[in-house]
Amino acid sequence: MSIDPNRPNSARVYNTLLGGTHNFAVDREVASRMMEIIPDLGDVARANRAVMRRVVRYAVAHGVHQFIDLGSGIPAEGNVHEIAQALDPRARVAYVDHDPTAVLYTRDLLGADPRAIVLQADLCDTESVLGDPGLRSLLDLSRPTMILMFAVLHFVPDGPALDAALHRYRKAVAPGSLLALSHFTAGLDPEASSRVADLLSRTGTPLVPRDKRQITALLDGWELVEPGVVRGADWHPDPTDEPLTDRVASQGLVAVGRR
Repeated sequence: MSIDPNRPNSARVYNTLLGGTHNFAVDREVASRMMEIIPDLGDVARANRAVMRRVVRYAVAHGVHQFIDLGSGIPAEGNVHEIAQALDPRARVAYVDHDPTAVLYTRDLLGADPRAIVLQADLCDTESVLGDPGLRSLLDLSRPTMILMFAVLHFVPDGPALDAALHRYRKAVAPGSLLALSHFTAGLDPEASSRVADLLSRTGTPLVPRDKRQITALLDGWELVEPGVVRGADWHPDPTDEPLTDRVASQGLVAVGRR
């Protein structure tokens, strides 16, 4: 498991935006340059975590008690297993990330919890994910499962690999399963979003902002749960969550689909 402290990566940059400490100087430099363009990106990241918690609660309330969190990133406050198990101690979670830093810290967080695992894999390598013995032992995919793709698909370019992966995950889970995703979008300032994408591409991390139509297409074959593809702030809002400015709310779209 190799960690390069001299090259920024998306998981550690996101951790920086959240105010975390599991990052290096090179990640903090990229995050700082991003926030010179869009000063509210830290708020955008925290808003994304807030809607993720609401999505997990929605799943448990609707009888879904097992989760695959693809592109799970470095742990932060309110992780999927913590939210789900607070509502149902039987809930089981498989975290998946290709980044060794994310896997290392997630493994440390989980300890010996028999209800959660983490595996290192690329989300587009569906055979490595779905065929993993640990995942197959932990989860019963003949029962409803929530697949989460939060703040990750905007790092995956359009093409056959993404299309095939989305199709494979949909076919792998039982009727009644849910797909939940959040996605960076152009927001109220498309020019600034484009500059952030250009900045990240120069660090070796592609960023693909998508609009509502493109995000809806990612959910092909799933029945959209109301209210559809909307700003995260508008997806089953919780009055206890921190209010967002229109600029912050506009940077992320969220959707949940049912199989």
